[in-house]
Amino acid sequence: MGGRDRAWVTEHFYALLRHWESITVLAPPTAPRRLVLASLQRVNGLSTRELQGLCRGDEERDWLAALAAQRLPDTPSVRAHLPEWVVSAVQEVLPEGEWQALGWALQKSAPLDLRVNLLKAERPAVLAALTAAGIAAEATPLSPWGVRVQGRPLLNRLPLFTEGWVEIQDEGSQLLAALVAPRRRDMVVDFCAGSGGKALHLAALMHNQGRLYAFDVAARRLEQLKPRLKRSGVSNLMPVVIARETDDRVRRLTGKIDRVLVDAPCSGMGTLRRNPDLKLRQTPEGLPALLDKQRHILEAAAQLVKPGGRLVYATCSLLPAENQIQAQEFSARHPEFVPLAASQVLAEQGIIVPDLEDPWLQLWPQRHGTDGFFAALWQRQG
Repeated sequence: MGGRDRAWVTEHFYALLRHWESITVLAPPTAPRRLVLASLQRVNGLSTRELQGLCRGDEERDWLAALAAQRLPDTPSVRAHLPEWVVSAVQEVLPEGEWQALGWALQKSAPLDLRVNLLKAERPAVLAALTAAGIAAEATPLSPWGVRVQGRPLLNRLPLFTEGWVEIQDEGSQLLAALVAPRRRDMVVDFCAGSGGKALHLAALMHNQGRLYAFDVAARRLEQLKPRLKRSGVSNLMPVVIARETDDRVRRLTGKIDRVLVDAPCSGMGTLRRNPDLKLRQTPEGLPALLDKQRHILEAAAQLVKPGGRLVYATCSLLPAENQIQAQEFSARHPEFVPLAASQVLAEQGIIVPDLEDPWLQLWPQRHGTDGFFAALWQRQG
């Protein structure tokens, strides 16, 4: 396939996944051709006549003709285009009826957000460079480091990308660094660093001073950090592959760290705009094991925080079990960790996020235009 055809297939496949709960009412998942035909008709708006040439035989044509008049059941899952167990979970924390607005917001494609690397550029210079390249962009409304680009331009060929002026990072993800709020000479740990996007942001906020460890159990993910690290100009970041959360290289830092970020493994339900396949891959049966892993990681990370230091727990999830409940249970186990109000920490840096319910940061696609993010933060008492 050429690039245009690949883009068409990708767009329509993602549309099918985003509307999976309604399309699978019209066609069984075991009939992939009919799933695609139903999606092209009901989601993409192609008429029965336009789709006739794709049908195989009279039976499929008759089925498609009857499909146009078929009504969908009025269930929460179909209305929100979300699995029933996800709808039930978010109804616990959203006002009456807003779960449907959440579902609709998750059907839209996510915008392309960039984070300005303060070690190399300022936001006005990045906006000017994008304008000069013929790319429409604007400052993000919440993050002071964010730039929102229109469309899907090939940024990796532009000098501002190859020279490390910007990194691709959702606006909501950028706010996590503001909650960590590292100081220049701090010792900081990004406990689940992945490919290092948040760690690079923390390093820039530290002005390349202090020391920053990027821990992860997956060497493959940390390997992806290397070209980004070289491009960024960051020099105070140390990627470290660990075997487990209780690795000796972790234990040696017990009680020595000023700031610890735990961007925990999670269901990813806040990223459905980008990854609609997660609706099929995540199940309520798999959630308990994930919650247990989050608890173990959070417990191990908390041991690193020195008195007066800060711990930040974050997920890209919308599920209370991974978010508010996990944070409440940690607070109950550890009275020496005092919760901090996310809105106050952000306001001290000039960042105002509407509709926050302290002490947590909970970002919603339908309210804030970001991916769904949660964060809780604590200060350790002496």
